[in-house]
Amino acid sequence: MAPADAAPVAAAPATGVAPSSSAAASAHADGIAWRKGDVDAAFVAAKADHKPLFLYWGAVWCPPCNQVKATLFNRQDFIERSRFFVPVYIDGDSPSAQKLGARFNVSGYPTMILFTPDGREIVRLPGEADPEQYMQVLTMGMNGARPVKDTLAAALSASRAHAELSADDWRMLAYYSWITDEQQLIPEKSVAPTLKRLAQACPADQKDTAVRLELKALAAAATAKDAKPMLDAAATARLLAVLADSRLVRENFDTLTEYAGKIAGFVSAPKSPERARLTASWTAALDRLVADTSLWTADRLVAVSAEVALARLDAKDAPLPALLEKRVRDAVARADRETADPYARQAVIDAAAEALVEAGLLDDADMLLKAELKRSHSPYYFMVDLAEVAKKRGDKAGALEWYAQSYSAAQGPATRVQWGTRYVNALIELAPQDAARIEHAAGSVIGELEPVPDTFYDRNLRSLERMGKKLAAWSKEPAQRAAFVRIRAQMSGVCAKLPAADPARAKCGGALRPQAAKA
Repeated sequence: MAPADAAPVAAAPATGVAPSSSAAASAHADGIAWRKGDVDAAFVAAKADHKPLFLYWGAVWCPPCNQVKATLFNRQDFIERSRFFVPVYIDGDSPSAQKLGARFNVSGYPTMILFTPDGREIVRLPGEADPEQYMQVLTMGMNGARPVKDTLAAALSASRAHAELSADDWRMLAYYSWITDEQQLIPEKSVAPTLKRLAQACPADQKDTAVRLELKALAAAATAKDAKPMLDAAATARLLAVLADSRLVRENFDTLTEYAGKIAGFVSAPKSPERARLTASWTAALDRLVADTSLWTADRLVAVSAEVALARLDAKDAPLPALLEKRVRDAVARADRETADPYARQAVIDAAAEALVEAGLLDDADMLLKAELKRSHSPYYFMVDLAEVAKKRGDKAGALEWYAQSYSAAQGPATRVQWGTRYVNALIELAPQDAARIEHAAGSVIGELEPVPDTFYDRNLRSLERMGKKLAAWSKEPAQRAAFVRIRAQMSGVCAKLPAADPARAKCGGALRPQAAKA
């Protein structure tokens, strides 16, 4: 993302209601006047004040959330704009947060949604986009206040409504946060073909928007569960045209960096001349992004990782070229040296460590992450990264020690469920013979579960269900089966404390019983 002062202050939206002088003073003195308590009361206030409602769902440890805080929420234009909507902040570890997550169909951190004053969802905002682009989408959403769901239906129709769509309507579709959609607009399997249809249906005078829609379609297709290379010469030709255009590359940096290896591998054949041309052109475009100081540091590091991914496409196990290895090390060292803000560092060091790991520089990654434990406000996040580095080295004991430390240090009820179940799953993978240790770890996770309905929703429930599936698959031998029986009995004791008629009781009961949950 671009530096926080890159964009001018945006004008107040046409549909906004001017805030009171006290509200304005609060916004200037304290930044954004977040509501962090009663969400329903916030919707009531939004309706009464005829203001849209902006909902942010995130977590303290989450690197992209910290990037949003470091590059968007501290921008003066965003702070000014927040005076014209009701800003709601839901931390994933706050009371009832996971139940609210299920209510709003949000899962990934961060998710940001704009609602109409009467509570209809307008748009899911693209946290991965450049802050200036983000502000444009936010402004369009506030000014138009037309739900993207309605815009999508019109765009896919052959009716008069299609012809009446504005350029902003098409841009809203192109910049919609499809990665946090959670099947609100369309089923997951339909995302890629739908985006492709939109790109083809986009008016001729909206070429830039059509390009973004096609890139998003390719990314969705390349990362689908059943993705198979399509070896599309026409798509490759269009990609080459985009990559040769510096302006389009900059506008679509998020897709071109995050999905470089996936898309290139999807549209071209291994070791073919077409792939060689595509990866060479893509690498040249990435070089420009790495050197682009208008991009935020973490985004430039992702561009470096993308270069590594392209270099490994047809040489997965071969050593990286020495120049590329040096490029990775230099980029990481510069980012580490120049980033002081704690929010920024949480995102930057995460991206830096990923670049080092992708490059196979595990010792460098290990050193970087260990040093960050003393500086990070959420060191338990980086302990998981250290566990992954140890696992890549083949050091099972070291990996499990880091997973254990990360769980021990984790803070917040939802975070502890996620970190604890991750530790159990790692034990099952790396030390399946240690039934006593697995039972003890699972028992610790269950023992911390608060026996209230709000506990058994969203990320909490999915984490417990994943652990249940792992335990069920693991419990083949008598000692393992006996341990699993005791673990489930402990869980049943927690579930029994929930109100009998509450749906959460059934969710709780099914979490460690994969077949029952499926039924």
